[in-house]
Amino acid sequence: MDAEPLEFDCPRCATRVAAPFYGPCDTCRTELRAALGGEQSELQVEDYVPKMNVTPNAVALKD
Repeated sequence: MDAEPLEFDCPRCATRVAAPFYGPCDTCRTELRAALGGEQSELQVEDYVPKMNVTPNAVALKD
């Protein structure tokens, strides 16, 4: 990607920044990763089991 750098104020510390995308400056990004970042964990998703909240109608049960 050849994005032209934008000039804007960092939304966190209000320092003037030139970066390809709007967001926190590199210093703030590093601080945020150190404070809020952590180890990535594997998500465990349960198998989908549909609910039977509708009773079958009499025509479907008729032999």
